[in-house]
Parts: sequence; structure tokens; C-alpha cells
Amino acid sequence: MSRLFIAEKPSLGRAIAAVLPSPHHRDSGFIRCGNGDVVTWCIGHLLEQAEPDAYDERYKKWRLEDLPILPDKWQLKPRKSSAQQLKVIRTLLKSHQHIIHAGDPDREGQLLVDEVIDHCRVSQTVKNTVERLLINDLNAAAVKKSLTQMRPNRDFISLSVSALARSRADWLYGMNMSRAYTLLGQQSGYQGVLSVGRVQTPVLGLVVRRDEQIENFVSKDYFTLDALIPYQSEKGDLDIRARWKPSESCQSWLDEEGRLLHRPLAENVASRIAGKPATVTTSEQKQTKQFAPLPYSLSALQIDASKRFAMNAQQVLQTCQSLYEKHKLITYPRSDCRYLPVEHQKEIHDVIQAISVTETNLQPVIDNADLSIRSKAWNDQKVEAHHAIIPTPKSGKNIRLSSDEKKIYQLIATQYLLQFYPPAVYAESKLVFDIAGGVFIARGKQLIHTGWKQVIGHKEETGDIADIVPPLEKGCQLICREGEIKAHKTEPPRPFSEATLLQAMTGIARFIEDQRLKKILRETDGLGTEATRAGIIELLFKRQLLTRSGKLIHSTAAGRGLIHALPAEATLPDMTAHWEHQLQDMAEKKQSYQPFMQALTEQIKAMMNGVQTSPLPESLKSMPQNSQSMKRRKSFRKKNQKRQSRSKKLS
Repeated sequence: MSRLFIAEKPSLGRAIAAVLPSPHHRDSGFIRCGNGDVVTWCIGHLLEQAEPDAYDERYKKWRLEDLPILPDKWQLKPRKSSAQQLKVIRTLLKSHQHIIHAGDPDREGQLLVDEVIDHCRVSQTVKNTVERLLINDLNAAAVKKSLTQMRPNRDFISLSVSALARSRADWLYGMNMSRAYTLLGQQSGYQGVLSVGRVQTPVLGLVVRRDEQIENFVSKDYFTLDALIPYQSEKGDLDIRARWKPSESCQSWLDEEGRLLHRPLAENVASRIAGKPATVTTSEQKQTKQFAPLPYSLSALQIDASKRFAMNAQQVLQTCQSLYEKHKLITYPRSDCRYLPVEHQKEIHDVIQAISVTETNLQPVIDNADLSIRSKAWNDQKVEAHHAIIPTPKSGKNIRLSSDEKKIYQLIATQYLLQFYPPAVYAESKLVFDIAGGVFIARGKQLIHTGWKQVIGHKEETGDIADIVPPLEKGCQLICREGEIKAHKTEPPRPFSEATLLQAMTGIARFIEDQRLKKILRETDGLGTEATRAGIIELLFKRQLLTRSGKLIHSTAAGRGLIHALPAEATLPDMTAHWEHQLQDMAEKKQSYQPFMQALTEQIKAMMNGVQTSPLPESLKSMPQNSQSMKRRKSFRKKNQKRQSRSKKLS
């Protein structure tokens, strides 16, 4: 029986067909192979959520009294740009009983092909036999291997359900909230669309709050006190610098971060300790290891590329897609995983050989690598549908890469090579002194073996720990010469950059206000997904809610007005992070679809009731004119004037 492969994109479809028997007959939207197998493909999503007026004609006009819009039976409609390809797949499905789902190896890829199969009304009998092909690498050897490891598609239903819940939740929340606040904006005289989304709005909220923290920041003076304790070492005289740790009785003079705000207190302690014995009460010396950073996930790569090359997240994603689809030099790029399957160790030599040909500048790094080392990256338990982004065994010998492609490939390749370097080793020491009843702590840390840090040009000196904090015995007594007071000023937080905003989105637990939820959320839970974060940031720029100033990101007046108009729960990451957690649980079969959607529906009803019954938010009354809406109105006036002019001439 011939098989029908449905890939997510044409590039993946061509890669599958390339390893199937020839001759190949290319037709419009599919490839027929020599053994009768047919390979076709989607072009991203072939279907999209229907607009509100598909459910009821009255929704064509935006009215507050019609909200919330809550479909009883969800409808998908073909995208106009890809309607022809959907017809091709529908025709092919009618003549094939053996279907291979070859969507990308993530939740979105799972839903994308599943919804096409459902939309084309494939029988349940055929659906039950659909197989799942998971491909992370478009090179022929990897594709052939994946063809021998197919699994039943029903094993991945939970991924599809999770993606479906995400899609419908986004529609319900975004459609209702955007209509509601755009209409409120119009009542205030603002003519632009005030777009609200369950992910984009909390991201905007992060930037607005950060900007306002900076603007409202009032610097405070604070003070540190160090005891200077002379010590005679083999290398000469040195001062041990031990920082005073204020006692419980001093808490009223400290800020929330434990900084001393009262100089007279520091002066009093300094005068008490001068010339007094300093007795060691604790002495610790140890060596610590810092292992190489793991291979990249997409977000980790975007963050590093932003710091190193000032590339924005969308640029990095597009460059990765080119390296993956066009050149086949890296594995699947939209990965949220930073680990590798143990089986991949068989390809180490081939991958490194490919790196040496593709990026000759990395040859010294390759020469100094120890291929017998196995980092923590090799861990089957941490790998699910896809693994970390790494180079493929294909070399770029005859491939001309763009400047951006070279930069991103080098980052990915370097991160992979770091897995074959030993850890950096530090000597750490700690001395706790009792001086006149006060506690003073001296800490030292020095790099003694560079390990993987030699690759990134680390400039720390190697040496002996005694140069910083000597290994004194407990009970040892020295004399404090004096107390040294230094004045400092508190500084405002830094504005967000693309890199730090991405870090905030991926490690959102740090920004969660609900302490109970903060405990529940894993650090890996975040706002949006690996594949959507870049687009969310770009969308906020496009809608003029955020603006760039060099590398820094700031909120616009419109962005601030919207955030202050919305209920707090819509602007904080707590709600969205909780949703993401539930969606992940849904993918892992720990959460059901229905309770999630029911809770969301009730929440939206309550929000719409609040919009309809509350006074017009003050922040909307001072909203600036949206430049795009002004351009549209000017364009409309010009067209209207031309029509009137033509009308006069005709009359």
C-alpha cells in the first residue's frame, strides 16, 4: 500500500522525497516517488480560526453590547494564500489509506497537520492508523533514520490538544479584549486598534513597569563598612578585607535589600573595631566546578546573538530557518530543549568534521577539544520530541553563507564544541571574623583552571587562593587596623534590551507576584513559546506600543495608556504563566482540555462585564493619536476629495 506523507513545509517534503525510491515525478503541490509513495506538504497553517462574523453576521460591526463572543462550535477556514494546496491534500487523502504525519516535532507542528486531516474528513478508521514521523535534521542520513523510527500518531494526541487549547484561548481572549479596548479607545478619541493578547500584553506590561520604575526612581545613599585586617603572607603583607554583616538589632537602619542607610551607625562600628582583635570563627576553603553551558535552545541562542551581535529575535529565527531548511547545516531550530539524546554520540566525529570545514576559524577550538568528555548535555530523560540546536554532519564546503548565517552558525558550533571541554575550576574561600562582637565576612574566589572558558577568551588570572583570602585556621587571631566606610548610591534598574526581555519571557517566574504560583511554576515555563516570542516582540513594535532606542526597548505613550486602562490581571504575567503551565500539563496528559476552556470562558465573561459596567478608564482619555491611523484617515480624506472632484466634473 502506497503511503501519503504530509510535511509541514515544502523543504521538509523535499527532504523526505529525496530519500524515497526514484524516479520522482514532481507535480503541483506534491511529489510521486518510484515506489508509489506520495509526499505533499502544508505551507505553514493551511487553516485559521474563522472571524467572528462567520458565527453571526452582527459581529461584523464592533459593539460593546455584543461582547463576549463565545463560539458554541468552533470553525476553521482555509487561508486564502494556501487554499490551492489544501485542495491538493484533500484530493490525495481520498486516494490513500496509509497516512504519515510529518509535521514539525512540536505542539504547533502536531496540530498543524492533525487539523488538516480532520478538516478533510478522513475516516476514523484511517485516522487510527496514521503514523508520526519526527524529523530534527533535514540531511538524508537523518531522514532515513527517522523513517525507521515512526510511531503511532495517536501517541501525540495530547500535544495536538494542548496546541488547540492554546489557539482557541488566544482567539477568545485576544478577540474579545481587543474589541473591547479598541471601542473604549474610540470613545476617548483614539482611532487606532488597541490590541490585547494573553502573551503580548503582559510582555508590554513588563516594559511599561520597568520604564516607570526608572522614571520614578529616587536614588538613596547607602554605606558599606569593611574591616581591614593586616596579614603577613609568603608573598608579602596584605590586607584581608572583611565586610560587616549588620545584626538583627540594626534592621531598622537597612533597606529591603539589606543595605545600610545610616552613616553614623557605620561610623560608630568603625570606631569600635579599630585596633581590636579579629578572631576567625569560621574558615572554609573549597574548589568548585563550573561546567560548560549546554547547547542552545532557540531562546538561549536569541539571547546570546542579541548580546554578541545586536541581532533581534526575529532576525535570529529567520537566520536559523535558513540554516536549517535551505543549507541543512543545523538541526530543528524552534527547539525549547538544551539536551541531546545519547544516541547522537555516534555522530560526534562527523559533526565536528563538518564544523571544521564550514567554519575554519573554529579549528583551534576543535584541536584542543577532548572528544572523550561527555557533558551533562547527553541525557535521554531530558529530550522529548526535539533536542538542542546543534550543527548537522553536513559541511558547508560549497555553500556561501550570509554574514548573519555565519555568525549564528559559529555560535551554535562553538556551543556544541564546549561540550568537549573540562569544567572551569575555582578556588573559593570564606573567613568569618568576630571583631568587638560584630560579624565580618571575607570571601575570595579565583579561577585556577580555565577549562571551557579558554574557548571564549576568559581573562581571569589563574593563581593561588592565598592571594585573596588566606586559609587561616579557626580560632586564629589577628588585629583589625581600621574600619573603612564607603558611600554608594542606589541605581535604577536597567531598561529592557531585546536580550533581557527574552530572558524575562523565558524565566517569567522571577516576575510573578503571586507567591503560591511562583512556587508552582518551573523556571522553564515562560511567556509564549520558542517559536512565538520573536513574533510577539515584533508585533508590539509594529503596533507602536513599544519602540527601540539603540539596543534598548521602551514603551510608547500608547502602550502605557493601554496598560493603565486594563485590569491588573491582564497586564501581569501571573495569569499567562499559569495558562502556559496548564497547557504544558495538557501536553503531558496531566490536565484536561474542558476544565481549562471553561475557566477561561468564565474569566472572559467577567472581564467583559467589567468593561461594560465600569467608567471609561482615565488613561485612555490622554492617549496619543496613532500615526498609522492618522495616515489612514489622511489617505481616506484624499480619496474622498478626489471622488468629490470627479463627481463635480461629471455633474
